[in-house]
Amino acid sequence: MDVFASISDKIKTALGELYPDAGDMDTLAARATVEPPRDAAHGDVSSNIAMLCAKPLKSNPREVATKIADRLSEDPDIVSVEVAGPGFLNFRLAANMWAAVLQSVLDRPRDFGRPVSGERSRVNVEFVSTNPTGPLHVGHTRGAVFGDALAALLAFCGHDVTREYYVNDAGAQIDVLARSAFLRYREALGEDIGTIPQGLYPGDYLVPVGQAMADRFADTLLNMPQEEWLALVKPFVLEQMMDLVRADLKLLGITHDTFFSEQTLHGEGGLIEKTLADLRRKGLVYQGKLDPPKGKVPEDWEDREQTLFRATDFGDDTDRPLVKSNGDYTYFAADIAYHRDKFLRGFNDQIIVLGADHSGYTKRLQAAVRAVSDNKASIDVKICQIVRLMRDGKPFKMSKRAGDLITVRDLVGEVGTDAVRFMLLFRRNEAAMDFDFARVKEQTRDNPVFYVQYAHARAHSVNRTAARDMPELDTSIDALRAADLSLLTSAAEVDLLRMLAQWPRQVAAAARTHEPHRIAFYLYDLAAAFHGFWSRGKQDPSLRFVNQQQPELTRARLAMVWATRQTLALGLGLLGVSAPEELS
Repeated sequence: MDVFASISDKIKTALGELYPDAGDMDTLAARATVEPPRDAAHGDVSSNIAMLCAKPLKSNPREVATKIADRLSEDPDIVSVEVAGPGFLNFRLAANMWAAVLQSVLDRPRDFGRPVSGERSRVNVEFVSTNPTGPLHVGHTRGAVFGDALAALLAFCGHDVTREYYVNDAGAQIDVLARSAFLRYREALGEDIGTIPQGLYPGDYLVPVGQAMADRFADTLLNMPQEEWLALVKPFVLEQMMDLVRADLKLLGITHDTFFSEQTLHGEGGLIEKTLADLRRKGLVYQGKLDPPKGKVPEDWEDREQTLFRATDFGDDTDRPLVKSNGDYTYFAADIAYHRDKFLRGFNDQIIVLGADHSGYTKRLQAAVRAVSDNKASIDVKICQIVRLMRDGKPFKMSKRAGDLITVRDLVGEVGTDAVRFMLLFRRNEAAMDFDFARVKEQTRDNPVFYVQYAHARAHSVNRTAARDMPELDTSIDALRAADLSLLTSAAEVDLLRMLAQWPRQVAAAARTHEPHRIAFYLYDLAAAFHGFWSRGKQDPSLRFVNQQQPELTRARLAMVWATRQTLALGLGLLGVSAPEELS
């Protein structure tokens, strides 16, 4: 049951009846807001639809709003409709609407908030995609958690989602990695390697890789020319590093469905060549010279005639080079080929999660996807800003065990997976954030993950209290489904039911905008509403969840508590955070 979708449908029906010759109003209606009013004193639901529709209807907003209000005033689900300001509609809903929301949770608990209609698509969510040259560090963690939560959210909404990792295994960094590991291999064989030379990876994480090489190859590599041992070492070390990356991701509760190798893009007959040939047939590749850029000069700009992609035809600020002066393909040429491959695999809807240093990539990637798909596919580029580590409000640096990196293992070992995931999602992805280790260990409402998990655990404790104080009361799920929900009429009860009713709307908005932080925000608000009800019961015995003198009211309130607990569990599950029954 989605209260807001129901009211939206009623408004659209009323518009169609009032203005039968107005044509298709669905587009305008889709842009309208149907949401809780900012001030609860104004009612339960507010909409601006009259202001959007007034101009095409050749009327003024208040007149349109008044007609809608009059038409819906007799609806049994609506107590009253008021016209406010320039044409806002404020609705007060009948108690049966809140009971219907609660009943829908009880009847289909795993599907509460899951859209029953709407477009379903195949979605590729690419995230993490770090160079496989070391363990994951703090800089990678936010994008990893964000991408995984977004994928879970879209899957909950019925989309066919693939989690993808792009393995950067074709660049010069893999040669550097192989030479670094070879040094550790010599060390494992007993050689004193001294200080790690500048330009190689110094992290201790390569020590076990060197030992694995010694176990696999013994000393046979020592007498080989570099080109021979390099050909053997590169694939071996790459697989070792990807195992390390997978293990780090597992600490965060993340698994990918697909690992795409960059190597498949390169070489004669590779995907880059095929992609550029396709773009040439479309007239989208040409030989030309770029004008000097205004302001800061980008790294890929060269003052020469070169092979260019007509990115400006698809909304980019400038055309983009495809071939370097040395004849190698640019990184962007590989990007185009990669996203064309996604399109050919059936992904018209693509999402890529990038770090703050890629904020300028949005337009060029969007242009590339439009070009290779003949405007059939689109890509949403999500940028995750930096995370600053803090302790008690001051910048903090943890012990570093991997060269100059603060690893995922360090972070999870300090505060746990739940805290890492929830806190990194408790802020918009495009905003920089501070991660305070002291805060996430507090057991107060200032620690959002504790506050939400505590609400879930507290809801479980209500059941235990009922079993202790009213052992004869049937509190099975079947009994709760049959409870008289019309008894839930107090202001405290309606406030909590109003908050529960917002869950489907929040899920839909978070999925539509690709913003999983909305789920974390909502869970905090729902937890606050539940804790608030609990506190009221401490002050007013008539509001306690368990009332031995009123068994039917107790059963109805237990149904409400059960629904709250279930909604918290659903939301935490989408964020990849556990929902404990008890907290120590």
